[in-house]
Amino acid sequence: MTKTALFLAALLSATCASAQTVKLQTSEGDIRIELNAEKAPKSVANFLQYVKAGHYNGVIFHRVIGNFMIQTGGYDAKLNQRPTKAPIPLESSNGLSNLRGSVAMARTNDPNSATSQFFINVVDNANLDADVGRIGTGYAVFGQVVDGMDVVDKIRATETAPKNMFFQDLPLKPIFINKAVIEPAKK
Repeated sequence: MTKTALFLAALLSATCASAQTVKLQTSEGDIRIELNAEKAPKSVANFLQYVKAGHYNGVIFHRVIGNFMIQTGGYDAKLNQRPTKAPIPLESSNGLSNLRGSVAMARTNDPNSATSQFFINVVDNANLDADVGRIGTGYAVFGQVVDGMDVVDKIRATETAPKNMFFQDLPLKPIFINKAVIEPAKK
């Protein structure tokens, strides 16, 4: 076989391989996220390194806005922030949209500031997508909830209240990610 043929065979094999999934075992039930490493390779690699390190085990959903999104990945029940690795570059111009059930990296006003925090869109939020032609805009979608939207909807319906200037939409009863698990690839 020529090098070109080997390359094409490898590419086809990689394309046909099933996508990686991560199961979030939350205090409200399980959420399965299918990751899109093809369109968001840096975000997926970043997310997986946090999962492998156990970073998400014991964090809470600290921002729940019922008509917008649910956010997690940074704080424990005492609102202590977990240490993070260096931020990653923004991958918002990848063709994926912030629609209901999509999973995206949270960030500050600095486009290249995403670390461990992520959110699940509970409604279509296309306004969070990158502006065509404007570098550094939008929020990078890197996955999609494939099972457990009923759990997401249960979390989004949780009663919230402001705690301080940093936590305006904090659930009154803490909702935990008990464990985040990389599931074996299905063939």
